[in-house]
Amino acid sequence: MVLGIRITDWDALRAAARAAVAELDFTGVDPAGQREALLREVSEDPNAALGALLHPDRLVAAIPGVEALGGTLEIALTDDFAPDFAELFPLDLDEEEGGGTGDWTLTPRTACLLHTQLITLADAAYDDLDEHEGDPVTDEEEADWAVLARLPRRTWNLHRGWRRSMARTFDDLADDMALGEWPLPRCLAEELALRLALVDARELLGAQPQAVADMMGDLPVDLYDYDWDGCADELFGVYGPEEQGDPDLDAADRTDQLLAATHPEGWFLTYEDAEERESGRGYRR
Repeated sequence: MVLGIRITDWDALRAAARAAVAELDFTGVDPAGQREALLREVSEDPNAALGALLHPDRLVAAIPGVEALGGTLEIALTDDFAPDFAELFPLDLDEEEGGGTGDWTLTPRTACLLHTQLITLADAAYDDLDEHEGDPVTDEEEADWAVLARLPRRTWNLHRGWRRSMARTFDDLADDMALGEWPLPRCLAEELALRLALVDARELLGAQPQAVADMMGDLPVDLYDYDWDGCADELFGVYGPEEQGDPDLDAADRTDQLLAATHPEGWFLTYEDAEERESGRGYRR
């Protein structure tokens, strides 16, 4: 059996692994030393934490009427478990013409590239957090930041918890896409996250078209592939308080007004007409 797993809350995983180690019986010359070494390992390595929780003996013990006769557990990092964008975002193809002729849609190739940029931005934002913690962004060191320095300057002095929540917004939108849903921002922070992802997707396509083509593999081609203006028109403004701000403004300008008028702590508040995300979804790091 091959099982793809993504860690969404390292703190919770670590706590569960430490609790599992505390229940184990150790034998040998130095049981206390063995326990301490394993506790240290599961506290530092997510793979070790998974190994402690998914150990065959521990799993089989929870199943009545069976006993473990032996076996091994292998845990490895892999990039093989990528969403099937052709299945998640099917094209409405005209059978006679062999191409898309209907209304605008988020195509498999556009979805693949946008999803990749969201994941990349999430990784980079968490890297910023790991490297800089709560240090403020400064003009002199702006180039040392991958993502957080690209946010409005009023966020440059915000605390680690805010930055961690901002990093999670990229994952939230990517998770929507992995379920076959359009990445529709549900709060102001997600508006910013999607903006950055669209900018990066456009730039990557322009700078490295062959690399993008290789990334697409055999995903079907469509007229609306890489229509970034269409993405901006269709993905922004679906949710949000349209009654606030100047009604003559488009969704982007209205969002800019709200970002300026709202304290960054409020950027994570879900729009009233959007479904609130699961509060216990945790963080990747």
